[in-house]
Formats: sequence, C-alpha cells, structure tokens
Amino acid sequence: MDTGGRSPTLTFLGGAGTVTGSKTLLETEQGRLLVDCGLFQGSKELRLQNWSDLPIPPESIEAVLLTHAHIDHCGYLPRLVRHGFRGPVYCTEGTRRLAEIVLPDSGHLHEEEAAYANRRGYSKHHPALPLYTEQDAIDSLRHLETVPFDEPCPVGAGVTATWQRAGHILGAASIRLRVDASGDEIVFSGDLGRSDHPLFLPPADVGRADVLITESTYGDEVRPETDSAEVIALAVDRAVERSGAVIIPAFAVDRTEVVLWHLDRLVASGRVPSIPIYVDSPMALRALEVYRSEARKGSVEIRPELHGASLFPALDLTEAHTADESKALNEIQGPMIIVSASGMATGGRVIHHLANRLGDDRNTVLLVGFQAAGTRGASLRDGARQLKMFGRYVPVRARVMSTALSSHADQTALVDWVGTASPKPDVVFVNHGEPDGAATLAEALDARLDLCAVVPRPGERVRV
Repeated sequence: MDTGGRSPTLTFLGGAGTVTGSKTLLETEQGRLLVDCGLFQGSKELRLQNWSDLPIPPESIEAVLLTHAHIDHCGYLPRLVRHGFRGPVYCTEGTRRLAEIVLPDSGHLHEEEAAYANRRGYSKHHPALPLYTEQDAIDSLRHLETVPFDEPCPVGAGVTATWQRAGHILGAASIRLRVDASGDEIVFSGDLGRSDHPLFLPPADVGRADVLITESTYGDEVRPETDSAEVIALAVDRAVERSGAVIIPAFAVDRTEVVLWHLDRLVASGRVPSIPIYVDSPMALRALEVYRSEARKGSVEIRPELHGASLFPALDLTEAHTADESKALNEIQGPMIIVSASGMATGGRVIHHLANRLGDDRNTVLLVGFQAAGTRGASLRDGARQLKMFGRYVPVRARVMSTALSSHADQTALVDWVGTASPKPDVVFVNHGEPDGAATLAEALDARLDLCAVVPRPGERVRV
C-alpha cells in the first residue's frame, strides 16, 4: 500500500464541486476505507461519472462507512459490490433500514430506464444496460453491518470510527475517524440537519477534529424565518373552502414525515379541520413505518417527547400502496390532501395527480422543498401556465404555493456546527456543495472562525 510511508491521505472521489456522488477515500499504511459511496445525480455529465471506474480496485477497499441512506451517499454501493468489493459496510441501524428500501428501488429504476431506452431506441448502446439491477442492490445489502451511535468501533485500516448524531434523516450521522497509529482525528459531517427538525435531536457537537470535512449544500444560503405551518394551514383552508385537493409533492424519505408532523399539529390544535389525507408512494410508506417504529422504541435520534408515541395520531390518514389504490384517488372529490413522491415532480405517482388536477382552480399544489432548475416543480414555482406530462400539455389553473421544509442546515447552522470543534481544526475541507456554495461557506469559515478552509478539487489527494 503506497501512502507515502508517512501520514494518511484523503482523496475526494465524489461530492467535490457538486452536491452529489459523495465518496472520500482514506488511505493509511494499513489499508483503505471509503467514507460514503454515493451516486452522481442531476445533469448527464454528472450521471455519466457513475459509469467510470474508480481510480482504485474496489476489492482493495477494506470497508465502506456510510453517513446516511440518501442515494447521493449510498447509491453507488451496488455497483461497487458488483465490481469486486467484498468488505463490510458500516452504518447505523436507521441507515440500514432505509437503505433496504432505497437501494432496491434505485436498482429497479435503473432497470426501467434501460428497458425504456431499448423500447424507444434512443441509447447509443445496443442493448442499453442498467447501471445496476435490483438484484445487485439486494446483494449489496448483505454487506451492511450496523453500529451504535457514540461508541468507538474498529473498522479496519488501523482506524477506529464513531458515528455521531447528525439530525438530517433517520440514521444520519457524522463520522469521527481516529487513526490508531498517530491518534489523529478526522471528522466527516455527512449531511447535517436543522436544529429545529420536528422529529430529530440537533446534530451533536464536533468536539476534537484535527481535520474536518463539512458538507456545503446550502453554504451560500441563510434561510429567512418563515412560518411553514401557516403556509400549510392556508393551503388546507383553501381546500376546505373550495372543496378542492391539496397536492403535495414530497420526497419519500423524511420530507413526507415532516409534512405529516405539521399537519398533525395543525389538526390537533384546531387550526385546520381534519380532512382525508392520502399518502401515495410505496417508498414513502415503507420509510414512514421505519420512522414510526423508531419513535415507538425511543431511538436516541428522536426527540424525547416522541419516545413511545404513535406518530401523527390526529390525522385521518389513508395509505395508497397499490397502483389501483393510487388510481382510485382520481375519482375522489375534495376537500382532501394527497402527499406523493417525487418532491420535485420529476417522476412517480405525483405526476398522475398533477395531470389530473392541475387544470382545476379549486385545487392547490404545495411545494415543500428545493426545486432544481429544469424540473416540473421549478416550472410550477416560477409561474408556468402549462406543464408537459406524459407527452401532453396540461393547463395550470390550480394555485401554487411554496414553503421551505429542507432537512439541510443552512450557512449559519453549518458555521455554528464547525464552531463547536475544540480545539480549532488544522484544516476544514468544504465538500459536497456546488462551487458557489462551497466557496461562500469557506469564506465564511475564514472570516467568522479564522479557520483554514479549503474547497477540494474533484479527485484531489491531500495528506492528513
């Protein structure tokens, strides 16, 4: 193993210069560890990187350490296993439970995309192949080994790792790595949540970190104080007044739960009447059950007041699991609420609900998160008067409302979290962000905390 015979090195294989594809390689004289194993998403240029071989043989990696179960942090794992990785994948119990949902679903989608490309003949490859299959994803799950929060665990390569609460989604963690030979401590933020997340405790303090790697997804944004509950209440009020439907495109993992938490509080307090709520997303429903079970058993991540509780007891909630149950919602008249994936209206069952109800001014579309440029969600947010779905244009006559329910920390929260490092880190690497976001956060860390903050280049290798 060539690590220069001296200090360990870090190589930023993904997540550098982008908010996706998170992968960071740690090499010591005793071996190699990969922190996160994410899929590149978004533009074609980014997605093509998923097909490129890693600069090291997968079989040479001793272990993978996952911060959480979002696809941009774990979604490359099936391909890594398919190409020769044979080691353990360490993660928290919450991450394991969610990965068992999202990874097979990801493999299924890749198979569907390849099949569609072959039917339409638009791929330059004959036949078009999936990046990995659902079976590849299922095979990769056998490598998952769970670790507890806050307990040091040997993970190979002469390294001991500790998973610390990150408050982003269920199971999300920052990871502290202690290089046993030198005693150096390297901390990876993973994705950090907001301190006011309604279900989770805030991220744990950094503590000691000789080297700190922080995400910068919202490194250039300071979110205004907005009352999301009131925006949601206004949407429900409108549905009641007009006997209409509220369509809420919501990400399947965590965002659906946060939406339901707000609705539960509004109904329980009497701010809005109880009306039928339909959750129409198989993945969201599986994730919802995981969240419910973790609350019942009193997970260390969940806010103490929710321990042992049955989540969302005030709601008139119906689960639409099958395609037929989803289609049946088209025949139901309001007032009603439909929560369905995907969050940016790029696919999934929510597209059918939008196609069916956008043309009726009694209805409301409530956007509850980030809407990337070029998505249907962004078009709706920006005032589009028509939207193309299933090859046809649908007029937009429904009212469109927006509120921010992001599970990511903004710039202020990121700087505050880095500020909990004690003593001051030798260097902070600002990773997992778009170029402007990462550069702006690095400048803020320099100005406010007097830290050496560096934005790593894709593929850059540095000594610890």
